[in-house]
Amino acid sequence: MTAPNPAPAADASTGSGRLPLMAVAWLWVGAPFAYGVYELGLKLKQLFTG
Repeated sequence: MTAPNPAPAADASTGSGRLPLMAVAWLWVGAPFAYGVYELGLKLKQLFTG
């Protein structure tokens, strides 16, 4: 008796068409987040240094 075949490995070329979409999605989320962290740093500096 043989074991069932494992799930086939994902083809590396499958996700390559989504690379631009993924880059835009990361920027869509990452840019405002980075700006928020920057603004938080400025506010913390004002809070602790007067």
